This record gives sequence, C-alpha cells and structure tokens, in this order.
Amino acid sequence: MNRRVHNIRILVLGALTAVGPFSIDMYLPGFPEIAKDLGVNIAQVGLSLTSYFIGISLGQLGYGPLLDKYGRRKPVIAGLSLYILAAIGCGLAPSLHWLIAMRFVLAVGACVGIVASRAIVRDLFPLNEVARIFSTLMLVLGVSPIFAPSIGAFVAESFSWRYVFVVLAVIAALILALVVRFLPESHPGNRSISLHPVRLMERYLGVLKDPTFFAYGMASAAASAGLFAYISDSPFVFMNLFGLSQREFGLLFSLSACGVIGATQVNRFWLRKKTSREISIKAVIAQSAVAALFMCMVVFGAPPVALYVFLFLYLFTLGSLSPNTTAIAIEPFASHAGSASALLGSTQMAAGAFGSLLVSFFHNGTALPIAAVLLLTSLVSLGLQFAYRRRTISPAGTE
Repeated sequence: MNRRVHNIRILVLGALTAVGPFSIDMYLPGFPEIAKDLGVNIAQVGLSLTSYFIGISLGQLGYGPLLDKYGRRKPVIAGLSLYILAAIGCGLAPSLHWLIAMRFVLAVGACVGIVASRAIVRDLFPLNEVARIFSTLMLVLGVSPIFAPSIGAFVAESFSWRYVFVVLAVIAALILALVVRFLPESHPGNRSISLHPVRLMERYLGVLKDPTFFAYGMASAAASAGLFAYISDSPFVFMNLFGLSQREFGLLFSLSACGVIGATQVNRFWLRKKTSREISIKAVIAQSAVAALFMCMVVFGAPPVALYVFLFLYLFTLGSLSPNTTAIAIEPFASHAGSASALLGSTQMAAGAFGSLLVSFFHNGTALPIAAVLLLTSLVSLGLQFAYRRRTISPAGTE
C-alpha cells in the first residue's frame, strides 16, 4: 500500500467514524431553539440525545455480524443511506416524540461507520500499528467537535435548527460517495456465519468472556460514559449556568476538542517508546486525579474559568486513553473483528446513554452531577485496568 492510498483510506475511515459524533455536536447549540419551537424544555430535548445513544448502541450489535457475513462495503452503504433519510426526517419533525424517534433511526444509520472503521483497521493493518491508526482516526474525529458546534450554531441562528439536519444529510451523502469511490472491500465475508439470534448471542458472549476484551472494553465504556455525560450536560452548564450564548457555547465546545486532538498526537509519539497498556494505565490514573480535583472545585465554588480548565484536562486524558483501550480490546480477534468492534462500540454507547441519563436524573441546577459522574466513571475505568494487571493475564487469541 503506497502512502497516497494509505492516507486516502485513513481519511475515509476517519470521516466514517466522525458521522456519529458530528450528529451529536452539530445540533447541541440548537437545543434552546428546538425546545421553544416544539413547546418543551431543554431537559426534554435531551431525551433526543438519549434515544440517539440507545440507537447507536443497539444498532452496532446488528451491524457486527452483517459485516462479518457480507463484508464491509455493503452494510456501510446501506447504513449511510438510512442515515440520510433519517436526517431529513429529523428536519421535518413536527413534535418532540417524532424527533426522538427519528434520532433513534439516525443513530442506527450512523453507527455502521463506527463499527466498520474499526473492523477495517483490524483487517488492513498489522497489530503493532493498530493503536497508532486509531490515534490518527481520533485526530480526524477530534476535528468534528471543533467545527460541528460552530457550524450548527451558525445554521441554527441564520436559518433554523431544522436546517442543521439538512446539512448533516448532505455531509453523509458526500461521505457515501467517498466510500463508493475510495474504500475497497477489506474482508470478503463468510456466508456460513449464522444470523440466528441464539448464534449471535453465543458469539457476543464468547467475545465478552475474553479477559482482555472484558477489562479494556469495559474500561473504555466507563470512560465513554463520562464523555457523553459531559456532552449531554454541557449545554445546561455553559449556556444556562454560565450564561453563554449559542455561538459562545459552540466556540467553547470546539476549543474543548483541542484537548482530545492534542492528546491523540502525543499518544502517537508515546507509542514509539511505550506499549498501549503502559500508556493506558497512566492515562486513566491522570484522568481520575483530574476528575477528583474537578469535583473539589465544584463543591467549593471555583469560578467558571477554573472549571473549564479542568474539563479541558479531563478531555486531554481521554484522548490518550481511548485509542489504546480500543486497540487492546479488539487485539485478540481477527476473523470476528466485526463482531468484536460492534460489541465494543455498543457497550461504549450504552455506557454513554447511561452517563447522560445519570446527569439528567440527578440534575439539581448545579455542575455537581456532571462532576460526580466524571469521577465515578474514571474510578471504574481505573479499577478495571488495575484488576486486569493484578491478574497478569496475557492476551489470548480468539477466532
């Protein structure tokens, strides 16, 4: 594979990965307008985010076996086509219930990019390069929160929140064209794979029982719960609590993504000298320390600027943690990379839905709920990694 082809494929895979997060970040600044237009409050609009998390979690479990049975390209094309139709449906939503339902369908279409990109990386690249490739994908992924909220705020203020979904449909159509043009089939598929629910459950249980997958996959899921709790509660914290405008929130949210981007590039440098396991444990220790300090600052009433600095540091540690835990979790799998990627992504999104529900349930008009969730999820991720290290289990190949 020459350098040009390599770079094009990484770009397309990064774009596929970014479809899901872009669908979240771009419509966040429109929450107040959506609430006003549909006659509900911002907390109720947040349910459309929760339904998205549920859809993207369940959808991945369906795509995993399809990717292993039929190859990578056909499910990707089908999923992106569904996404385009659902985005148009969101833009036409006459009520909150319709929006919640369409956001679920939108998620089912979007999640194919998450599952397929990880599986294709596992197909195309040697194991010792997988973590570095995931860091590169996270660089592309990290660009979306920089531009998406600002684009969403501009579209919502200049036209309407409904046109945000029109823009998302156009973006998905462009990515679909790139997939058809530049992304080859990386796995021929195995038609003997059964899609019977019982067989699928047995396959997923087999993946989950792998000690390496369980420890690092669940650690990654716990970190995702913290991330999505931040995403879910940030419109309230920054716009309602701190008094920022839609545009100011979009800019500040974009700046937060720089923490993730910076960490992914630092991680690529660290991988030249350290293993993914060494980097992962140090990153989660740092994340737990930052989350604990953030909790203390919220409790003792630190100014908004100080709180934002620690949220930025939290996201920086996440940028070092995620690519390494992802690479380690799917490392034992080769022929079933689609199923392993699907289960990993599903648990991450399910944890994300739980994190967003948790901050909504404990909503009390302060930043305390988000601080508590960030600390809790960091400690869970830390505990899982330490438990694995104490057992000193070496990765076992699973076919």
